[in-house]
Amino acid sequence: MMTLLHARDFVQRGHQVTLVGPTPYHYYSGMGPGVLSGIYRPEEIRFHVQKMIEDRGGRFVQGKVVRIDGSTRTLHLASGESLVYDVASFNTGSEVPKDRLPVVSDAMLTVKPIEKLIEGKGLVLELLRAGAPRLLVVGGGAAGVEIAGNLHRLVQKEGRTAAITVVAGKRVLAAFPEKMRRLALKSLTARGIDVIEGDYVSRFADGRARLNDEREVPADVVFLALGVRPSPIFSDSGLPTGEDGGLLVNHYLQSVAHPEIFGGGDCISLEGNPLDKVGVYAFRENPILLHNLLAALEGREMNSFQPQREYLLILNLGDGKGIFCRRPWVWHGRLAFRIKDAIDRKFMRTFQVSGEH
Repeated sequence: MMTLLHARDFVQRGHQVTLVGPTPYHYYSGMGPGVLSGIYRPEEIRFHVQKMIEDRGGRFVQGKVVRIDGSTRTLHLASGESLVYDVASFNTGSEVPKDRLPVVSDAMLTVKPIEKLIEGKGLVLELLRAGAPRLLVVGGGAAGVEIAGNLHRLVQKEGRTAAITVVAGKRVLAAFPEKMRRLALKSLTARGIDVIEGDYVSRFADGRARLNDEREVPADVVFLALGVRPSPIFSDSGLPTGEDGGLLVNHYLQSVAHPEIFGGGDCISLEGNPLDKVGVYAFRENPILLHNLLAALEGREMNSFQPQREYLLILNLGDGKGIFCRRPWVWHGRLAFRIKDAIDRKFMRTFQVSGEH
């Protein structure tokens, strides 16, 4: 986003800038669960990236890169078009893998991209008008907790009832501090959300999720929050990747094999220091990426990205409260959500120039 905001700097130095994206808009995933519940409107959490780049003298190509040819510096698009580059920056984020379940249904929605949550909200509203739907969240990580809590808010806001179940896998927030886990579990169960720990969904068919222990959970809509992984485009293109499949980069955010290829956010794997898929790293990589892209084009010295050891994470529980975690501090309440909301809105204002969303 910072590179887009400063695209005019590249153009004024004589460089051509092209943005390739699947849609003219980009949604901020940190506020996605709030869109599901109605805390935010879709236009509040999106950037009009086509307008951003075109207003700054660049070109927008609506499409999807399906293969990277590092030897010829060529990007191949799904449309058949190809683009040649001197320097390329990949910021393709991450996706929820559907292939972890053997049966995929139209009733299944991934929690990323955020457009799927907007679609899911519409589907849930239709079902609420018809009766009391059964809503299933698969995954007990941060996304699963936020989705379940915000589904409950959506149902309450409509004055309806629904059965909400979370199949959490091993445990709710298993990778986080125990206090955080307890607070999340207490928040969900206090609102009548059924949380199943120690089990996994093995398949889904005919409106029912089958668990490993053969139990069945009826579900009209399934939200998949099974964790995220980078797009397979890097491994499919033969570029070096980390264990998670992300583009393997050095501390200059360059591909270890092709120094003219850069990346940031969820789609990269930092050599020797794998990072959690959280927004704080992408945000702190922003100015490094901007500087290094220009430096690579003009032969100047690059800056090194040094990730912090600890970071702030605040969960939006959907009831006006949040869970604040920055080790070793963990606490819960309305102030936590207000802090998250203020941080998120400030981030949006930084890049969401008036009239562009």
